[in-house]
Amino acid sequence: MDFNNTEIAFSGKSNTDLKRSYWLFKIIGWNWLIKISPVLLKIFMPLWIPIPIIKGTIFKQFCGGESIDECERTINQLSTQNVKTILDYSVEGIEKESVFDENVIEALAAIEKAKNNNNIPFSVFKPTGFGRFKLLQKVNSKQSLTETEKEEYKRILDRIDKICSAGKSTNTPIFIDAEESWIQDAIDEIALNMMRKYNMENVIIYNTAQMYRWDRMAYLNEIKTIAENENFYLGIKLVRGAYIEKERARAEKKGYKDPMQKTKENTDKDFNLALQFCIENIDKISFCCASHNEKSTLLLIKLMEKHNISLTDKRIYFSQLLGMSDHISMNMSKKGYNIAKYVPYGPVKDVTPYLIRRAQENTSVAGQTGRELSLILTEQARRKSL
Repeated sequence: MDFNNTEIAFSGKSNTDLKRSYWLFKIIGWNWLIKISPVLLKIFMPLWIPIPIIKGTIFKQFCGGESIDECERTINQLSTQNVKTILDYSVEGIEKESVFDENVIEALAAIEKAKNNNNIPFSVFKPTGFGRFKLLQKVNSKQSLTETEKEEYKRILDRIDKICSAGKSTNTPIFIDAEESWIQDAIDEIALNMMRKYNMENVIIYNTAQMYRWDRMAYLNEIKTIAENENFYLGIKLVRGAYIEKERARAEKKGYKDPMQKTKENTDKDFNLALQFCIENIDKISFCCASHNEKSTLLLIKLMEKHNISLTDKRIYFSQLLGMSDHISMNMSKKGYNIAKYVPYGPVKDVTPYLIRRAQENTSVAGQTGRELSLILTEQARRKSL
């Protein structure tokens, strides 16, 4: 597998697209700007000043549109390169019951879209899109809930069950995204119950394991044992993780054991062990390798070859974010592997916090921005030489 073939990687990009991408990754590389960007947004967003700028730059690079219908062009464009789409409604942080209910409607609409479109193999949601963070935190810490809180929590469970039920009835697999460690136990329990209920015949529900946590291999072994004993299938999305700086800071401030791996090497080791774990249990596990890491991607390719697993086996998907790591996505899709891009969408104003968080994550991954820039420069030079 040659990830350096930029002609294939950027075959869907015009010269203008490449220039925009180059400058965006340049800016993302300015750590100081990315760090203060949330403060700048709080100041200027109420005035709507940044909206046109954001929409024409970072939003255009990393999002499919403001609505499912607006994502149609991106879905179709990706499909021409044999790349599937995972629609990700990326509105975060609005904690109102009315918004939680609206998010359910949006999630059901995405599932309906997937039902009628072979280019959308999965749906996805964040549990905090359907309930208050503080309430999930209270459940996570096993504190007693008031009667009002019990009713509120039941509404969260009902919302999630409604979406999972829709996934089952339409045969649309659903990814449940991971969140901060201090609410993740509660989410893991919800996801486990949804798998118990809807994964009896095949995998509909996938939970997400963030392998930058040192306890995730133990978690994978634990749920495998439960699935074997209770006779249901497991769905797992493997990621490295998204909240490392926040996690470390909170652990230090509150004086509890840091849930993060001590080193990046340990994270990589456990991620690769998780890939091997899933392959060795492929009869009971379907999984998605959601990674921008070339070494882990190549390892999974080799594991599939070693175990004589077809590269089109639907139990195994590779996934990257829209606008990033096209050298992995497009070169693999060209060979016929199952590739899907996460395609965020939503109103620009509401999606911007998500985009900022992604930019912050990108700056914390050593070499990621430099790799993107290097590939773009290589492709620009190749085109100029023609």
